[in-house]
Amino acid sequence: MRLTETEIAELVRHGRHEGQTEMVGRFAERVFAMIVRQVTDVMDAQELTQDTFLRAFSHIDSYDVRKASLSTWLCRIAYRLTLDFLKRRRPQIVSIEDTQVWQTDISDEELEAELSTGREERIGLLMEVVDELPADERMLLTLYYFEDRPLIEIAYITGIDAKALANRLYRTRKKLYKKLQDERNI
Repeated sequence: MRLTETEIAELVRHGRHEGQTEMVGRFAERVFAMIVRQVTDVMDAQELTQDTFLRAFSHIDSYDVRKASLSTWLCRIAYRLTLDFLKRRRPQIVSIEDTQVWQTDISDEELEAELSTGREERIGLLMEVVDELPADERMLLTLYYFEDRPLIEIAYITGIDAKALANRLYRTRKKLYKKLQDERNI
């Protein structure tokens, strides 16, 4: 019989090993996949995944089934740990180009056409440009595009209002568009 998320959380709350085992078994792969897209070193990603579950076990009392699924709650923990890790490892670089991006008027259709492509070299370039983004913008793109999470879920994970996230996603996509245009013109 498969345990529900609420049952798993209750078992963990009561310090039961089978609850912890079930939580890790069911959600570790998804948590790791989210982290490894941000942290290129697999060992660091594995350690952050472990830290996510250790933090979840010790803070299980803060989990509220009415606010989010267990998977989303775990991703919220992973999100915060990963951003903290990246901020410690990678210096924050603000490009002068960032201030010019907002002045460019680009329609959603143009953005989508530019950022959606099937050519391998284009995808490689896009991944390089994404890697240059600040950690929070990379994480937003990961959650939205790679994990296919709705903005309301991402809002819970990040602790940022869904409307603000929609604006941030649009600005990040504009930034990618501008950088891809600049790369093409080199």
